[in-house]
Amino acid sequence: MTTPKPPLSNHEPYRENIIQACEVDASDISAAPGKPVTPLLDKVRIPEDLRKLSPEQLPQLADELRLETIDAVSVTGGHLGAGLGVVELTVALHYVFNTPEDILIWDVGHQAYPHKILTGRRDRIRTLRQGGGLSGFTKRSESEYDAFGAAHSSTSISAAAGYAIGRDLKKKNNNVVAIIGDGSISAGMAYEAMNNAGASDSRLIVILNDNDMSIAPPTGAMSAYLSRIVSSKEYRGLRHIAKEFADLFPRRLKEAAGKAERYARGMVTGGTLFEELGFYYVGPIDGHNLDHLVPVLENLRDDPTGGPVLIHVVTQKGHGYQPAEKAADKLHAVAPKFNIVKTEAEKAAEAAKPKPASPPTYTKAFAEALITEAEHDNRILAISAAMPSGTGLDIFGKKFPDRTFDVGIAEQHAVTFAAGLACEGFKPFCAIYSTFLQRGYDQLMHDVVLQKLPVRFMMDRAGLVGADGATHAGSFDLAYLGCLPGIIIMAASDEAELTDMVATCAAIDDAPTALRYPRGEGTGVARPARGRVLPIGKGRIVKEGSKVALLNLGTRITECRKAAETLDARGVSTTIADMRFAKPLDMDLIQRLAREHEVVITIEEGSIGGFGSHVVHHLANLGMMDKGLKIRAMTLPDIFQDQDKPEKQYDQAGLTANHIVARALEALGHSEIDIAAAVVGG
Repeated sequence: MTTPKPPLSNHEPYRENIIQACEVDASDISAAPGKPVTPLLDKVRIPEDLRKLSPEQLPQLADELRLETIDAVSVTGGHLGAGLGVVELTVALHYVFNTPEDILIWDVGHQAYPHKILTGRRDRIRTLRQGGGLSGFTKRSESEYDAFGAAHSSTSISAAAGYAIGRDLKKKNNNVVAIIGDGSISAGMAYEAMNNAGASDSRLIVILNDNDMSIAPPTGAMSAYLSRIVSSKEYRGLRHIAKEFADLFPRRLKEAAGKAERYARGMVTGGTLFEELGFYYVGPIDGHNLDHLVPVLENLRDDPTGGPVLIHVVTQKGHGYQPAEKAADKLHAVAPKFNIVKTEAEKAAEAAKPKPASPPTYTKAFAEALITEAEHDNRILAISAAMPSGTGLDIFGKKFPDRTFDVGIAEQHAVTFAAGLACEGFKPFCAIYSTFLQRGYDQLMHDVVLQKLPVRFMMDRAGLVGADGATHAGSFDLAYLGCLPGIIIMAASDEAELTDMVATCAAIDDAPTALRYPRGEGTGVARPARGRVLPIGKGRIVKEGSKVALLNLGTRITECRKAAETLDARGVSTTIADMRFAKPLDMDLIQRLAREHEVVITIEEGSIGGFGSHVVHHLANLGMMDKGLKIRAMTLPDIFQDQDKPEKQYDQAGLTANHIVARALEALGHSEIDIAAAVVGG
């Protein structure tokens, strides 16, 4: 069934402002009153339609695609700046290459919104990141044009190398293109892949989308001319003949001739690093000039000589949209339903409007607590892996710039870097999203935990994360950390507990620690001016009862309170324990509650194999399962949950108050009718 196209958001009333902000010629994109019209984009449903256009029509199509991208993201929110920076590149790639037979692999899928629009998904683009809608990243199950799923960075070259070797083994002749950029090239995995691919003769094209720190700037017409020449079949054919001729010389002369050619070309085009890794370098090229992009891509598409090639394309993140170009973060990500272009009057009115008080986010609560600890201890340092604002370390960095380190998209390095700092007696706080810490797991285990080094891992975005979906959910940290000997694992139930736990991490000098907390706002509880150090491995009783014990770990504590109210109202006396620590477990408290209650339920915002599994394991070994104890473990389901609103995700996961009530009554033997009545009444 085809999903109906949602209405066009706020495009109509602000259309002229959008065109002005994008510096697009309005005469090229005419519109009937109240209805935006994109003459070329309306004709392009799939790339095959795009390839019917003339080269002269491509700039207009790019303008229309930019407008459509801005308008769509103004409805859904999501990543904007990176996609705007690759509009022309996206058009050129689908125009030149025979996709989907030719493989395009986008690194970090937030570059791929324009790609989605051009590949049969324009009618659903305003469902982006919504429940049941399009993923915010490339996804193989979503489209044949999404050759490889991408949400974590720096994977494209490795996947493309696998595609290329697989193609060769099947004796096929299609092209394989990896587009890597938006910081992804800083990760070691990209260089591991290039080192491997560069040693093969397999035909592979890597496009370096250089949108931040240019290795070398494009220098206008001369740069474009040189790039076109060195990418041409004639030049590469001549180079191939020269190579065969050089094979007749002794080895030392052959190697000297090869180096001379590479370095001579590197002097005028750059790229010596990539040449040393075995790639034929072309560039730098202006990534917003289709007259430069298309001929170079056509040259490399048609080249039969093979071997890996790297095209260095220089782009501007947020290009063509003035608010993005002027923003410090180039509008990397934006909230849903943002006003595309605000007039000065609207900006003034918004600034004057009183802001309703709201609880701080957990991220901000963490940052402020860390600043307080750092004011009392100059050994505290903060480390980010390219996410200073996402982890709150931008706030810490303003206060302590010399004690803040952003290592780029390099989680493995971040972990071992922190280990080295710990060896020198410092107190490193390594703030990495739960989902990204997975990438440094070997280093975490081998370089930190095995050596008992006091590195503090601050795991933001623990639990489900809403619109970012399965790739960004912090579902697994309790399972992948809980199996490691000697690590101390905490989970905050609110922002006051988070403040205490930051102080606790700062005080622990003889073991690695991990602290998990969710995305979004806190509960609004009062926070102490400075956190207190908690007793290690000890939970707390929030509410005392006698029949059902809820052992909560994390921010489901609010749902536990709601559930307890419903159960108490039905005569089921309920205890709530905030366990605080997943490791070491408070076994004294757990055993007492197991002895004194008929039912024990563990509740956590994590996968199977985490907190609940450890509780059951220990109770079983103590023989308490043999004495009639009824125990239930409530976790995230054993699936990857797609994007949706967080409250819907947790309802789907079965971790709301109603689900807790139902589980307790089921364990007590209540009938389905009684359970249904209790849930409806609650």
